[in-house]
This record gives sequence, C-alpha cells and structure tokens, in this order.
Amino acid sequence: MGRRGRGRQGSRGAHAAAAAGAALRERERVGFLFERIIRFSEVSVQSSSLKIIVPASRVIRQVSGEMTAVEKVEEQLAGLRIARRCEPSEEPAYLLDIHSSRAAQPGSSRLVAVSCSDESLRVYDGETLRSLRRYRGPAGGLSGVRFAHTCDSLVFSACSQGKVKCWDVRSDTQKPVQVFSGYPSNVFISFDVSCGDIVVCAGTEKVEKDTFLVFWDARGVTDCASAAKEPLGVYSESHNDDITKICFHPVEPNLLVSGSTDGLVNVFDINKDNEDDALISTCNSDSSVSSLGWSGEDYKQVYCVTHDEGFCWWDMAQLDTEEPITLLHVLDVRESVCAENHGLHYLVGGLYHEKAGKLFLIGGTFTGDIHLISCSTDGLSLVGTLCGGHSATVRSFCWSPSDESLLTGGEDAQLLLWKPGAVERSLTKKASLKISSSVQKRVRVHSTSLKSKKK
Repeated sequence: MGRRGRGRQGSRGAHAAAAAGAALRERERVGFLFERIIRFSEVSVQSSSLKIIVPASRVIRQVSGEMTAVEKVEEQLAGLRIARRCEPSEEPAYLLDIHSSRAAQPGSSRLVAVSCSDESLRVYDGETLRSLRRYRGPAGGLSGVRFAHTCDSLVFSACSQGKVKCWDVRSDTQKPVQVFSGYPSNVFISFDVSCGDIVVCAGTEKVEKDTFLVFWDARGVTDCASAAKEPLGVYSESHNDDITKICFHPVEPNLLVSGSTDGLVNVFDINKDNEDDALISTCNSDSSVSSLGWSGEDYKQVYCVTHDEGFCWWDMAQLDTEEPITLLHVLDVRESVCAENHGLHYLVGGLYHEKAGKLFLIGGTFTGDIHLISCSTDGLSLVGTLCGGHSATVRSFCWSPSDESLLTGGEDAQLLLWKPGAVERSLTKKASLKISSSVQKRVRVHSTSLKSKKK
C-alpha cells in the first residue's frame, strides 16, 4: 500500500513536471509570437477582396485583454468593411465633397449628396447608393454640399457665380427653392449652414485685394420659393487671401471658424455688432488651409489640415487663461505617421468621434488605401488602413455617428459605404477610373508677413 501510495505520488509529480514543462514551452512560444509581432509595426488581416492593416500594438492589447473605450472605438474604425458601392456613372468625375442628411424618422433611409469635379451635384440613397437626382448650375459650377439640419430633403451648394443655391430633392425640377445672392464680384469656393439652419455663410476667392465672408438669413428657406435673398452683411478684414473652408459650430449657431490660403484660422462670434468685436481668435497654421473643424468636449477645440499635409490643433477654452492654446502642431504628417510599406501621401480631413471623445484624421495613398490616424497631445498614431476599396486618391469622406458608417469618394469616381463587419454584395473591385479633372487644388506659397491677431 505504501509503495503504491508513493507510486501515485511519483506519478502525480511526473505529471506536474510535464505540465510545468508544457506551460513553460507555451510561454516561450507566446513570447516568441509577441516578439515576432513587435518586430513589425502592423499586422495584416486579408480576405479574398479586402485587406485591413492593424497596428501590432493593438493586436498585443487584444491578446492581453487590456483595451480602453477609446481603443475599442479605434478597433471598430480599423474593422470597417465595404458594405456598398455606387453603380458606375456614365459621366465619371472626381467626388470632391460628401454630406449626408439625418434620417427623417428612425428606420428611414438617409440621403447622400456629392459635389463633383464636373461641377454637378449628385444625390443618392444613403443605404443602397442608388442615384436619385443630379443638379447642374445654369451658369457657373457648383462647389461644396450641405444638407439642412432641420429638413432632410433640402440640400445646399455654392456657385462660382456668386450664389448659394438650395434645392428640395423631393422635386423633379432643376429649379432651386431658394437662391442666396452675393455681390457681383463674388466667386464662392466655401460655405456652411449653421445648426438650426439660421444663417448661411460663404467664403470668396480673392479678387484684386478683396476677400469676403458673406452672410444671409436662412430662416424660412421654403416659404419664398426661388426668391433671391440678399446678404445680411460681410466680413472683409480678417483674411487677405482665398477663404478655402468655413465651418459653423455643431451646437452654437453664433460661432464660426474660417480658414484661408493666407494660413490664418479665425474664430468668430457672429452675434457681435461688427467684425472686429466678432473676431474671438486668430491662429496661424503657417500654411494654406485645406480643411478644418471643431472637436473636444463641448466642441471647444479647433483643428485644421493644410495643403502641404500639416496639422494644427488648438484649445479655445484656454483663450482666457495663461495656458497655451496650441495642443499639437505637426508640420508634415507624412513624416510623423509610420504607415510602413503603404506610405501616407496626403490628408483628407478630420473626424471627431463624439462617443469616444477622440479626434481622428483621414489620409491615404495615391492608390486608394485609406489611413485612419488617432490624434493626441503626445502626437499622431496610425489606427488602421482600409485597403481594397478605392483605386485612386480619396478626395472626400463623411462620417455618420448614428450607425458609425463611413462614406468615401475619390478620383476613381467611386462612392463607397463602409460599415463595421459589413460584407460587400459584389466583391469585384473596379478597375481604376482615375480621370482628368478641371478642378485644381488651390495651393499658394505661404507668406509669413501676415496681419495676425494672435494670443
């Protein structure tokens, strides 16, 4: 009995030693796996038609089970898949700007409007990407696109002939329901509509020595069909070159930020009586501004992207303090973000994810890959890369927080809808449709001798 007992103890000891050895080998194997992962800055997950590039650090965090709420959002963004492509157009064009309406009722389909390089405005069903409408300006091309905030059937676009036009997509007619007329010399290249659809503002090209922000009262837009509205007034002293981008605050209709090829990013409170009092802050990006927007808690931060792929980020909440307002200034994001073999060739714009309280940048390659870049005060980092969708430069995007989907448009004339975990019905990738365009990127040599009102 005693010997049998010692035999059982010896057997248990042998089993324990064998288990310990197996555990040690497993740890060594996992450690070797981590070591191999760490050697590379990104890991690719590839299906038959779509390749997703994910940074290795995220793979390690997933394996270790340590993920924050922000990292979960980053994982979701990196896991976007193509849900739908629009049907090829008989007249392909660059897709320069995209905006989507808010669904009128829960469960109803939203609308998507696209501004194109052939100076047309196209409207699609937001779920199927089926073409619904196409508008052309009778004189002068259309530039930019915005849906009304309070009526999902109204869509606005600026016209190079000094007008901002509004159409009701429920109507078959090409005739706008409202025209906001500027002054004879105005050539509008940017515009926006305030939350609540109270004010429309448009920015002009520089003509001789003049550059304007022009304002109109947008209330009652459907009450006086086709009647031209005259401007409420203009700002003319705050920029000295083309005003390339305008963006109203998401929740405060009196706040407006504008950017220009003069390098200045100006924040205004348009409730003030005059332009000088309205100018809250002037920030210098040191380059020509291509895109800008609001971010942060209560949207108290302003960011901009420049035509030479720079990035600036400011905190307006610090204006009345002794703290610096600059959160981050990157002269060339292409040199700051490591995208390995895919490279980063350009930036498209910014995306503030309200749920995560996080600002992201959208960039890409000339072959159509889309890079998702996370912003922090410590710097920029690559979240993931969406491949296999576009075949040429991506020029525009629109993020929908309601269903966390992404619309993208490019020089391949494709409009794509990306959703988390989606499966594309047609897996055939289109050949490159990159085409010549009359639209030229407005980039000018930046002058450092600028009249600036800086903190």
